[in-house]
Amino acid sequence: MKKSLDNPTVLSPDDAGLYIANISRRAFIKNFALTGFVLAAGFPSLSGADETAAPSEKGKYGADAMPHGWVDNPLVFVAIAEDGTVTIVCHRSEMGQGVRTSLPMVVADELEANWLHVRVEQATGDESRYGNQDTDGSRSMRHFFMPMRRVGAAARSMLESAAAAQWQVPVQEVRAELHQVLHPATGRTLGYGQLAKAAAKLPVPDRETLRLKKPAEFRYISKGRLGIYDGQDIVTGQAQYGIDTRLDDMLYAVVARPPVFGGKVLSYDAKDALKLPGVVKVVELPSSPLPAGFNPLGGIAVIARNTWAAIQGRKALKIEWNNGPHGTYDSVMYKVELEAAARKPGKVVRNEGDIDAALQGAVKRLEAEYYAPHLAQAPMEPPTATARIVKGKCEIWTCTQAPQASRDSVAKWLKLPEDDVTVHVTLLGGGFGRKSIPDYVIEAALLSQAMNGKPVKLTWTREDDLHHSYFHTVSVERLEAGLDAQGKPVAWLHRTVAPTISSTFGPDSKHQMPIELGMGVINAPFAIANLRIENPEAEAHTRIGWFRSVSNIPHAFAIQSFVAELAATAGRDPKDFLLELIGPPRRIDPSTLGDSWNYGESPEAYPLDTGRLRRVIETVARETGWGRTLPKGGGLGLAAHYSFVTYVAVVVEVAVNGDGELSIPRIDVAVDCGPQVNPERIRSQIEGACIMGISLATLGEISFKEGAVVQDNFHAYQLTRMDDAPREIRVHLLPATEFDAPLGGVGEPGVPPIAPALCNAIFAATGQRIRQLPIRDQLRKA
Repeated sequence: MKKSLDNPTVLSPDDAGLYIANISRRAFIKNFALTGFVLAAGFPSLSGADETAAPSEKGKYGADAMPHGWVDNPLVFVAIAEDGTVTIVCHRSEMGQGVRTSLPMVVADELEANWLHVRVEQATGDESRYGNQDTDGSRSMRHFFMPMRRVGAAARSMLESAAAAQWQVPVQEVRAELHQVLHPATGRTLGYGQLAKAAAKLPVPDRETLRLKKPAEFRYISKGRLGIYDGQDIVTGQAQYGIDTRLDDMLYAVVARPPVFGGKVLSYDAKDALKLPGVVKVVELPSSPLPAGFNPLGGIAVIARNTWAAIQGRKALKIEWNNGPHGTYDSVMYKVELEAAARKPGKVVRNEGDIDAALQGAVKRLEAEYYAPHLAQAPMEPPTATARIVKGKCEIWTCTQAPQASRDSVAKWLKLPEDDVTVHVTLLGGGFGRKSIPDYVIEAALLSQAMNGKPVKLTWTREDDLHHSYFHTVSVERLEAGLDAQGKPVAWLHRTVAPTISSTFGPDSKHQMPIELGMGVINAPFAIANLRIENPEAEAHTRIGWFRSVSNIPHAFAIQSFVAELAATAGRDPKDFLLELIGPPRRIDPSTLGDSWNYGESPEAYPLDTGRLRRVIETVARETGWGRTLPKGGGLGLAAHYSFVTYVAVVVEVAVNGDGELSIPRIDVAVDCGPQVNPERIRSQIEGACIMGISLATLGEISFKEGAVVQDNFHAYQLTRMDDAPREIRVHLLPATEFDAPLGGVGEPGVPPIAPALCNAIFAATGQRIRQLPIRDQLRKA
């Protein structure tokens, strides 16, 4: 290991002596005590799941199968002050989806709390206490709706019991109503603050004895009347994001990371950097052997008295890199490799009937290949974390979707007990999956260690974010189909080729995982007798990670585009053809399609319901006026997709002028996500998904040359701006037949059908097929 002439510090994952402050449980209790909270008297663990159970363990689904399961103890989530203020803990991360409003809202409703007297506290990372805290997979509400209802109902029951005891009347004679307990027979009332001390001393009632509200009694749930809890702070600039963290005597850091995945520092000279005003220290971070998993990439960090000085110091570094095994990665050449793989037989993952005979006997055959590039999550707030060490304990403030993973990773790198690491979760300025991975949190902890425990805030610049993300996979999807004399499909062959997320964690991972295949490929619900799905190999040359909707994006783009192409070949209306392809309403066990994952949910509770898929298609077609006449250059495109146990159909209206310029007057989206807990947030999520989907389809692309990312800021990795956004977005929420039905996901399902609907609309308007994303300037002039 070489050092500069100035001999800066070199860190190793084996270095000892790194310790940080922990205020998790003790300080949380202390905080409640100082502010008068008295209901949070104890912290017994009432997990509803075996915490040691693996997610894939047979018989465990949903939250039960997640690490640390779920918790529904009111003493963990609810505290009431003597003045009646109710504090509700949110244990999931808020990144614009509204979870810091919606989950506490569920508790408040069952508690019969007045929302005007509710405050929300963000939980630290502690899954043994709160249950699973990973904010991903569109599952926060579907996994914790019932536990949070029980939290509120149990707290309400304890308050009612305390009031009944004080009045010396049967508990059946009292009832909680809007922040107080009433005794209707005598007209007496007691406020929640008056009852909190006595209620805290009572045992938590068994969940089997709780009386949950009937939907007709809901005060907040399903009403869509509450604004975002901290909306005022957000719009006035008072909200605290990770990048806003300020501590006394804080230092600031940036890191020069290897430009190529798997690269290492050969040598560096920090002399010029250390001469710059404000630069304090230069530190070498260790590289991680591939596959790197959650670990940092390594590199050279510059620590300074402000971020600007740190950035200038980084520019002054002289570094010689060894680019490693991926130094020749080139997106153009790799696309050719993927196409070649897609044109050869691959690993068969689903096979029904005799595809070869059916294709040979078809009256018409069609084949097409669809390409989708790498994508970067590019959240508005790039990754950032602040760490400090006090008396051998580590304390971190960060914008993370995975606080427990951050805690575990830091503890491992610093060789600390888990209880000696505290992760404070701030608001996230976007996440989209990138902030599920704590490499940047580890970096901040290591740099605090290098400064003898001083607080250090690590900031990723936009260039860092685009160059060193865990990227959405690149893919080629090849489809072939045959039609009979009546234009009905008799054969369907799909080869999906893409580097897998598992390559980030395991060597020689070249096939998509079952969870990736379960995102719209293996579980295609088509009524075709002869169907085969294959998955040829694809080697990863960069870090592949989670992205909003994950592999549903390329899969939906290819499949729904190809369905529309088949409809045109058959001379059929695309909507009618898609409905016929789906077939009659039926409830399909996903395992019969080869999908053993089903988004981690029970196949009995969450069958693949083609009736619901048909219903969103029919709804969006009706609401958009499918088939209506449009001016020259106008067109309507349809696509539908099942993801995260939710059904979505989209119609995009486009206008393409004679210069090939695209505009989008309107998008209609029909959504069946089951019962709707917070319809206002659902609409917002779907509207955001439309904008993001358009942006990805028209502009999104991360490309590589000589192993390094080409794009370095938003001038190159462009996002849809206001003047190119859809002029109107109409969201049509299908009502659930009953509120006891299981909930679907919301944050991600809106994205996948946007690109194919857009491309299908372009075909309707111009006759031009788009098979490669992003669209950019592919549209021809008239």
